[in-house]
Amino acid sequence: EVQLVESGGGLVQAGGSLRLSCAASGFTFDDYAIGWFRQAPGKEREGVSCISTSDGRTYYTDSVKGRFTISSDNAKNTVYLQMNSLKAEDTAVYYCGALRRCSSWDAGYWGQGTQVTVSS
Repeated sequence: EVQLVESGGGLVQAGGSLRLSCAASGFTFDDYAIGWFRQAPGKEREGVSCISTSDGRTYYTDSVKGRFTISSDNAKNTVYLQMNSLKAEDTAVYYCGALRRCSSWDAGYWGQGTQVTVSS
């Protein structure tokens, strides 16, 4: 059974940091890219960052470049999203997803999500 389990969300003040984790199981980790997506109230889900677990290439949406860093620990089948200099507009439910390739931003498997709230 494919499982993606996010953790690390919470409440933080603007300018603060959080690190999200996505633990994957039930599939061959190297065969998939792992992406982070977010959905704010009243908005569509958007792709935030993605990492190709086979070669380490990373992708970021423009609004988080320079503030967020995605990384992968293939030995632990876990992907992290380090979020620094958080802004109120980063408030959303964050999901990780497994994709065949980052360029598609189309995940076939999803985690349950973790809430990130940034207070201004």
